[in-house]
Amino acid sequence: MAEERSRRVFLSTSAALSAAALSSTTLTGVPADAEEQGGRLSPQRPDAELRAILREIDEQRIEATVRRLAAFGTRHTLSSQTDPVRGIGAARDWIFAEMKKSAQRSGGRMTVESQSYLQQPAPPRIPVATTITNVVATLRGSTTPERVYVVSGHYDSRCSDPLDATKDAPGADDDASGVAVAMELARVLATRRPAATIVFAAVAGEEQGLFGARHMATLYKAAGTNVQAMFTNDIVGSSRADDGTRDPHTIRLFAEGVPTSETPAQADIRRAVGGENDSPSRQLARFVRSVAENDATGMTVRVIHRRDRYLRGGDHIPFLEQGYPAARFTEPHEDYAHQHQDVRVENGKRYGDLPEFCDFPFIARVARVNAATVWSLATAPGTPEDVRIRTNRLTNDTDLVWRRGTDPDLDGYEVVWRETTAADWTQVTRVGDTTEAKVDLSKDNVFFGVRAVGKNGRRGPVAFPTPLS
Repeated sequence: MAEERSRRVFLSTSAALSAAALSSTTLTGVPADAEEQGGRLSPQRPDAELRAILREIDEQRIEATVRRLAAFGTRHTLSSQTDPVRGIGAARDWIFAEMKKSAQRSGGRMTVESQSYLQQPAPPRIPVATTITNVVATLRGSTTPERVYVVSGHYDSRCSDPLDATKDAPGADDDASGVAVAMELARVLATRRPAATIVFAAVAGEEQGLFGARHMATLYKAAGTNVQAMFTNDIVGSSRADDGTRDPHTIRLFAEGVPTSETPAQADIRRAVGGENDSPSRQLARFVRSVAENDATGMTVRVIHRRDRYLRGGDHIPFLEQGYPAARFTEPHEDYAHQHQDVRVENGKRYGDLPEFCDFPFIARVARVNAATVWSLATAPGTPEDVRIRTNRLTNDTDLVWRRGTDPDLDGYEVVWRETTAADWTQVTRVGDTTEAKVDLSKDNVFFGVRAVGKNGRRGPVAFPTPLS
């Protein structure tokens, strides 16, 4: 009886602390570091190194990149690949040259490749065999290079007719803005030494059917690459909605619940234990908020519990199809007069995806959100693997087990939990450098997770457990 009362008191205290943690979260984070505080989980504040990185992100360089890409006239996937001044080929060559400039500052740790393949006809949007090329810059990790994080934008564009490869399609917001984010991160991070590998990609073929990203994801899967996170930046160029209102300090992050790659057996487990809100992509979204909502980025991350916008898609989906955690950054409100439109004036209104409709300080802040995210991921231990809850006996406590990671800077682990109705993790307890923990809370009543802690104090993403009989 005394044990039962103790457990109930512990759970009641946990719930109260959860509410306090949620109510005290602000744009600048709760007034504490990322350490455990009486069980309450806090955001991870940017340290001096990360703040220095974020200060280097240059709004003027981002603007110059967007304007240069728009100046190629069209970057349609079916446009000229040989014209030196107009078309997707000219844009591809310019991006490659700029990425090479960044790589030259890396001391040999960053390599740049043109990742090309011949896409056979794929009606309706690829009517003839077409070469599709991704420009990929890879910054090799210093201690755990096998762990990979990807940030991308797509450099192809389109006008009103998805098959018109000759008409102007400047594609400033969609998606020169996302390419500018990836390229600026490549420039700023080239001189740094992350523990894990970071990939900066400008992919093609998105508007015609996600072809470039699908090729990239398929290559990674075939090579057994351990991609632990992928973020696409697609339409991140404007804070202005179609009614003229602005939301300059919010970025949407789309993260799926039920995994795209889920098998029938995995679906059976999910239905049996819960977890519809605990996919790897949702854990990434929670991680983004914990490291990128602060005074150094000046941004709020609005997590949307969908794979993408309603019935729409982007370059993260091919990575989800391969079982990789992935999510999509997109501006808070889209203005459809300035994407997928012929450049024209109609009834006194100007249409077209032109640089003049972009908000360059906003894109720079989006770049800071991305930089805070990928740098925090690549300098923390990886996501724990094979996290399980023992179910071989009925108890009112919870036994968690996991496999120890191989990160050389691994310092230990934390168990996190939350009420089943809470959107984010609220409670944490440090369990040390171990591979198991017992928590005096019932697995029936709360959700649990495990995350790794580095010797530098950085925490990685949470892993959601599955049952172990």
